[in-house]
Amino acid sequence: MISERPSVERRVLSALEATPARVPVVLGPCGSGRTSLLLHLRHTVGANRCQYVDVEQIATTPEGFLQALSLHSPFSYSKQSISLGVNGSAREAFELTLAFLESAQTDSGDPVVFLLDEALEFKTFESFPGLRTVLSDLIQALPNSRNRFVLSTRFVSRAHRLLRDASAEYEVIHMPPLSVVEVADSLSDEYAPQDSLDRAELARSVQALTGGRPSYVKLLDDAMRELGGGRVCDDPVAALASQMRRGAPLWERCRFYYELRVHRARGYGSLKAILQVLAEEELLTLTEIAQRLRRTPGSTRDYLSWLEDVDLISIRQKRYAFTDPLLRLWVRLHCRVEPMDQEQLGQEVQQFAHAVLPSVEPSKTTASSHDTGRNWGFVEID
Repeated sequence: MISERPSVERRVLSALEATPARVPVVLGPCGSGRTSLLLHLRHTVGANRCQYVDVEQIATTPEGFLQALSLHSPFSYSKQSISLGVNGSAREAFELTLAFLESAQTDSGDPVVFLLDEALEFKTFESFPGLRTVLSDLIQALPNSRNRFVLSTRFVSRAHRLLRDASAEYEVIHMPPLSVVEVADSLSDEYAPQDSLDRAELARSVQALTGGRPSYVKLLDDAMRELGGGRVCDDPVAALASQMRRGAPLWERCRFYYELRVHRARGYGSLKAILQVLAEEELLTLTEIAQRLRRTPGSTRDYLSWLEDVDLISIRQKRYAFTDPLLRLWVRLHCRVEPMDQEQLGQEVQQFAHAVLPSVEPSKTTASSHDTGRNWGFVEID
């Protein structure tokens, strides 16, 4: 995974160092590099005054979270002040967690920085008595601490809704897609062309096919390196087709992203039906989707709002579409009665590539490369 995103890191550090300090909230979809950014920030700030916390993995019960957080912290704190009694409630455990985050300090008494990855997973505690407003309570408490905090989440829509009425100390920072230059720098020298123009052309195609999402770029890079076998490989469409086959690493990644977001939403079965409708045809209106589902516009509107809530779809001018085009391709290929054969899968990937790849005028370089065996999928399709 590409971890160094200097422009984003500078914005986060600037927010932390501001007077008064701000609380940066890093937003980005699955595979956008949020976790890599936070881990790199821990190295930049220094482990002696910065703690990374994977909220998603330890958000079990409020009591369990408090214990995991305090036992594995490198910072000093008053054990008595955060000690939970035998009959302590879930609410008390959460309040002690806030007390720990606000009072922890270095051995020399200096304030510290907490990197709360997937911070919206505190929502897990809402099922416990007295914690129906746990996220609002967290957002209200953090700016009042002398410590510094960086939050991240994959759920962009939920974060915007949560922060709508939050204090001005919060600063939303979106993880941008990788630029063509960043993609070119990330491609492996084992197969990528050494000529700067050819490499840039390949990078533009990879960026278009993946939307610049770091996790997708990395997997496509691995696939092209494997296809190249130590030789120059400049056919990202063929690499994408190989990765969309059942069981391939990119297939697994898309399946994980799909299941993760659908399971975090309500109405699992109906939502999958809507996603399959949009996988076949995008930019449909509410009425058109309702007709295809054979459901009322009212219930369909609810389903669509639940999909928006987990950023699986977005709406533009009252028309709905996938947020992640590559995930839409995965749904088209694999949410079906039986798997596609290799020829069908290749044709679908070619059509996808033709739609997203930048149009280029034929050049002498392109013609020469094609004559020697280069096989660009988007050139072959009329």
